Amino acid sequence: MRLDCVVFDAGGGHRAAATALEQVIRQQRRPWQWRVWNLQDLLDPLDPARKLLGIRLEDLYNRLILQANFTLGSRHLLRVLHALIRLYHARIVRRLSEHFRRERPDVLVSLIPHFNREIFDGLRRAHRDVPFVTLLTDLADFPPHFWIEAQPQYFICGTERAAAQARELGHPPEAIYRVSGMVLHPRFYETPPLDRAAARRQLGLDPELPTGLVLFGGHGSRVIRTVVERLDRSGLPVQLIVLCGRNERLLQRLRRRPWRIPIHLEGFTTEVPWFMQLADFFIGKPGPGSISEALAMKLPVIVACNAWTMPHERYNAEWIRQQGLGLVVDSYRRVDRAVAELLSADNLERFRARAAAIENRAVFEIPDVLADIAERGPEPLASTRRRVSREPGPLLHRPL
Repeated sequence: MRLDCVVFDAGGGHRAAATALEQVIRQQRRPWQWRVWNLQDLLDPLDPARKLLGIRLEDLYNRLILQANFTLGSRHLLRVLHALIRLYHARIVRRLSEHFRRERPDVLVSLIPHFNREIFDGLRRAHRDVPFVTLLTDLADFPPHFWIEAQPQYFICGTERAAAQARELGHPPEAIYRVSGMVLHPRFYETPPLDRAAARRQLGLDPELPTGLVLFGGHGSRVIRTVVERLDRSGLPVQLIVLCGRNERLLQRLRRRPWRIPIHLEGFTTEVPWFMQLADFFIGKPGPGSISEALAMKLPVIVACNAWTMPHERYNAEWIRQQGLGLVVDSYRRVDRAVAELLSADNLERFRARAAAIENRAVFEIPDVLADIAERGPEPLASTRRRVSREPGPLLHRPL
């Protein structure tokens, strides 16, 4: 069986989820072909940013939105993006249908927002019998037309909020699969015992000091500098592991500065689980991937939610408050106050206990979901086969 997975490289979460699923599918010895392709590659000839500025839209997003943190007014930018998609709808559908006539999958999985109507229409123009699945890599939808469209397809949702949004739009229960969280790489489940004191010394850190891990995604962000400076001046007994991602300019800038507190600086790394094992708490943006990774490693989180926060990440901050998994500030300029509160009394252990109570096994559950969808066919109501459980928790892993 061939499963095609559609991603973007705007941000790292979509491809990271696809890579994690591919590894689990191999571990489970599924007799599948798992093919990942970037929608940007197919739409390059239509990309208005490439035509006007000579830079891909996804690269513009990574540099301007993620690294430079130019997110104020992003709600309005989102409306502009959706208007452009509507304007180019027919041309996008035509290119997609031509692609699917050449490359026919048995199941098509979308790990991206915004374009699911176009992907569905392009697939249906070419093939009526291929199931289409949207796997949400956010905790919730940001309506309208962010993740969930009103069309006959399947959805894989990592939270009850997202599943409820699909139901509210009219999708039947048979179309909605509820798994236990966001997709994480298997590395986050394979962390061996570690001598934290020795590992901290290896990085030039104090083995006893409370340690925060600062991470703003794989592309880094200039906000990291604000966080480090505030904590360095705070006088708090704390130290930091700072992962700058692919933002080499930021990394070198921080390395040139003398710091009062112990700090280990790192560029892009695939060893995030190892660094998280050395930390006591997490500081970062309220992105679903980073939050889920931190919680999988039992780290309380500190995030900000304000006018600069991306619209689709605002619910994540609300969810952190509701679940009691950390602290939400209105500005990273107040991160020192949040860390002081986190470290006071028994707050840290209380938050850590709540993080430890979350069991996210989604990456191991989703292959069973995809197998069930492949059996049921393209229409969610077209079959009365056994349903995979919509409740969180482990599922039986059975190959087709």
